[in-house]
Amino acid sequence: MNRLNLIAVLAIVTIGICTSCNKEEEKFIGIKDISFENYPKVDGSTSASVLNTMVACKLLGIGYNWMPPAVVSEWTLQANMEDLPELYKTFFGERVKSSQTHGAFINLIDGNADIILTHRTISPDEKAHADSVGITLIETPIALDAFVFVVNKSTPVKSLTVNQIQKIYTGEITNWLQVGGNNASIKVFTRPRNSGSEEIFRKLVMNGLEPADFPESSIGGMSQVFGEILGNENSICYTFNNYKNLQARKPDSEVPKLAVNGIFPDEQTVKNGTFPFISEVHVAIRSNLDHNTMAYKLYEWLQSEDAKSTIKECGFLLK
Repeated sequence: MNRLNLIAVLAIVTIGICTSCNKEEEKFIGIKDISFENYPKVDGSTSASVLNTMVACKLLGIGYNWMPPAVVSEWTLQANMEDLPELYKTFFGERVKSSQTHGAFINLIDGNADIILTHRTISPDEKAHADSVGITLIETPIALDAFVFVVNKSTPVKSLTVNQIQKIYTGEITNWLQVGGNNASIKVFTRPRNSGSEEIFRKLVMNGLEPADFPESSIGGMSQVFGEILGNENSICYTFNNYKNLQARKPDSEVPKLAVNGIFPDEQTVKNGTFPFISEVHVAIRSNLDHNTMAYKLYEWLQSEDAKSTIKECGFLLK
């Protein structure tokens, strides 16, 4: 073999080794000995339901597919039922739930869930309930998301300041003309108390200011936000950016997001911390959870390097 041929062979071998290494690096690493039988009771918010489902599918070796809107107007991630053993056909209805944020916290406190994933930490009402039964929680952030304001596409306003948003929700600003828009009353939509987005809104956006009462405008489910915004000119509401992109699948041409203080919510402005409203996705457990349980192992895994590819696949940004 001449020198040139030898160099070529060595280069091919080296490329093969590097490719093999990369494949090993990309290999999914789960939790040792996790199974259908010992999988913990998992619950969470609507906006984290995709992550809960995908985590279970990956850890248990189940295929999954995105399903278009059916009963509710959002896309859902569903496990391939044919991959489930006959004995565990009801697994996802029993072990991996989405009781919405408040319901998930109550289930965790009451022992009906072992671990939950939500966009916020415990609310004052939930804390009072936990205190009454002697339970404390451990809440750990694992990912980032933008908390965004959405408007009807007929609204010419593209950006609001934090102060303007606060004044809209305290009732001091009532007309789009006051913030550079059309001469039209602002249709303000809100979410119910203890919902994930409402509590984040009060903490992150209002910062102690009490919102005005808009009882006729409270939207029950996260997916309904987009129906109301689409159906009402001059409307405004709030949601999580990842939910808008991944589950509602409403592009900005259909349901525009507002910039805040001139900063548009996107991957770059969330990662560099310049967008004013950045929410954290939390994993929460009871503080007395046995460290030898699979629930605690899942809690640790969700914070590990091994979980990062799954978190990213669900559209969230890594901390």
